[in-house]
Amino acid sequence: MRRIRVLVVDDSVVFRELLVRSLSKDESLEIVAVAADPYQARDAILECRPDVMTLDIELPRMNGIEFLRKLMPQYPLPTVVISALSNKVFDALNAGAVDFVSKPAGMGADQIDNFIRTELATKIKIASTVKVGKMKRAGINGAVTSGNLHNKELVVAIGASTGGTEAIFEVVKRFKKDIPGTVIVQHMPPGFTAMYAQRLNDQCAVVVKEAKTGDRVVPGQVLIAPGDAHMRLIKNNGIYQVECKAGPKVSGHCPSVDVLFESVAHAAGSKAVGIILTGMGKDGADGLLAMRRAGAHTIGQNEASCIVYGMPKVAYDIGAVEVQADIEMIAQKTYSVLSSM
Repeated sequence: MRRIRVLVVDDSVVFRELLVRSLSKDESLEIVAVAADPYQARDAILECRPDVMTLDIELPRMNGIEFLRKLMPQYPLPTVVISALSNKVFDALNAGAVDFVSKPAGMGADQIDNFIRTELATKIKIASTVKVGKMKRAGINGAVTSGNLHNKELVVAIGASTGGTEAIFEVVKRFKKDIPGTVIVQHMPPGFTAMYAQRLNDQCAVVVKEAKTGDRVVPGQVLIAPGDAHMRLIKNNGIYQVECKAGPKVSGHCPSVDVLFESVAHAAGSKAVGIILTGMGKDGADGLLAMRRAGAHTIGQNEASCIVYGMPKVAYDIGAVEVQADIEMIAQKTYSVLSSM
């Protein structure tokens, strides 16, 4: 099997060498070039034809976000961003990056090596499967016609992974203030979920916030699971709330989409809509099946609009998905289903 050709872009000589040394231990990866700034990176791309690029955001001569904006229309290269805790990572994803990892801080050399060889290497391998050209497609008319959604017992649950930050935005930006209380798990490191929620809150008509235990699930509000805790839907005295607790990984993740969906199946039953979006792996498939068996309506993102058609495919293959839709039509599908409930 041909190894994945990787270009490493970072202005720190020490960190760049650490990345090369640790990633080179993975027999499925081959570091074909390194670069200290976007101009060196551009030359390396043309000369070495890498399959994936790792990219720091803070670079000399041109920052990583601007580089992505210039690069992607001409040379759509799967990119994994390595970022400190900063809102800029979401600008990088919007500019075309596939995924990101949080730059290790306060770790010893062995811990950093393990982080690079596991989390970063895994995301590089996932990125190598992505067809980046499909990430920015011609817009589809996804205008929403909302119905009379007065049933406060209804809940919407959404799960996503790789490519999910932009996919969730495509859905939530079309939600109106009458949308039932919505709960979301997006695989993301701790710290970034609060910033992501604030970013959505600033750009959408609904209220979006990072969830905490005891938060009520109410119409017009979206709750995002914290990056280091499983989120569950519970019902107390007829009122929906969430419970956020740290715990071991489920289906490879914390927070886990399966944990959320299974709790929704138990607490809301047929009064829920479950939506599974782009992502690698199978997290959420079993939980969505539990929701459908409990009488909920379920929607999966279609292959044509997925960055990674992994989670939705597994869910569809096991019979968990009632209907598939393009990402830009999922909000409309959601309202259509809710109006019939």
